[in-house]
Amino acid sequence: MLRLAAAGARAIVDMSYARHFLDFQGSAIPRTMQKLVVTRLSPNFHEAVTLRRDCPVPLPGDGDLLVRNRFVGINASDINYSAGRYDPSVKPPFDIGFEGIGEVVALGLSASARYTVGQAVAYMAPGSFAEYTVVPASIAIPVPSVKPEYLTMLVSGTTAYLSLEELGELSEGKKVLVTAAAGGTGQFAVQLSKIAKCHVIGTCSSDEKAAFLKSIGCDRPINYRTEPVETVLKREYPEGVDIVYESVGGAMFDLAVDALATKGHLIVIGFISGYQSPTGLSPIKAGVLPAKLLMKSASLRGFFLNHYLSKYQAAMERLLELYARGDLVCEVDLGHLAPDGRFIGLESVFQAVDYMYTGKNTGKLVVELPHPVISKL
Repeated sequence: MLRLAAAGARAIVDMSYARHFLDFQGSAIPRTMQKLVVTRLSPNFHEAVTLRRDCPVPLPGDGDLLVRNRFVGINASDINYSAGRYDPSVKPPFDIGFEGIGEVVALGLSASARYTVGQAVAYMAPGSFAEYTVVPASIAIPVPSVKPEYLTMLVSGTTAYLSLEELGELSEGKKVLVTAAAGGTGQFAVQLSKIAKCHVIGTCSSDEKAAFLKSIGCDRPINYRTEPVETVLKREYPEGVDIVYESVGGAMFDLAVDALATKGHLIVIGFISGYQSPTGLSPIKAGVLPAKLLMKSASLRGFFLNHYLSKYQAAMERLLELYARGDLVCEVDLGHLAPDGRFIGLESVFQAVDYMYTGKNTGKLVVELPHPVISKL
């Protein structure tokens, strides 16, 4: 049985016995929405992705939430996804975007055991670059409000938390080098290492970013445009560093390997310098790598968030707790300093991705999705 909502709205399942199933108790869910779709495989986001304006708003199933997205997160791997590198068997067209935060506007009967319409939720699931996304209630994260700071934790925060927790072997006094330290995930690696009472070195690309790193506790920010990283590390850390949190790749990876202390660990969480290339890789000195690791009894460890989903919920709870206590800064970059101003609307996702690859962002890049206020509340 179907029930029509207000004029211009789409039909939704008749759940009039429980008014909270409706969009804010009777205001309209539109029939159509905008979303980004990968229409051809390419690491060039502009070539790969199309903004579609007349897509049907999906209906939630029994255990699902329909979330009206208010903020969506930009990740370096968005172009890996648009290039089809994560799952070569998937062919276009397919939805894109890893994470979002917004309000529940409709939900299935089973999902109503834990959620209500109007509740703020965050989620990590494919298809967030859309005005509305269906999210399984089982993976949604209840949050106190729709603030972009909560969005920063979903991919960037949990990547830092879980990789350092599972692979980093952090302990008091250890020296930790974080590359791209003022970026979306680097900011968390810096702070979590400081919480573990480590000495933290962070690379960045400007004096403004270096000042930000100082403000979140980084002991030795290095602006690589004014100071050669290799020279600083050899001069100030002649014994090497114990842990490297590495996301840049290429020459920075080679430099980080050379900077490892005896029994040091290098954690690879990405290699952004290569993502725009046809292969997605940036050249490294792979031929000498085994010898370098052996001579230091050092280790190279890869981290991919999808392999640690069993521990994801606990990681999010810990990050939310740290933020609530005031022990964690979640820096958000909404594009205030971008050439065209703030990133607002799905069409600005393209500009936000470009902005990331110029290395200009400080903190997590986030796009705001404004919606007309049609609620009766």
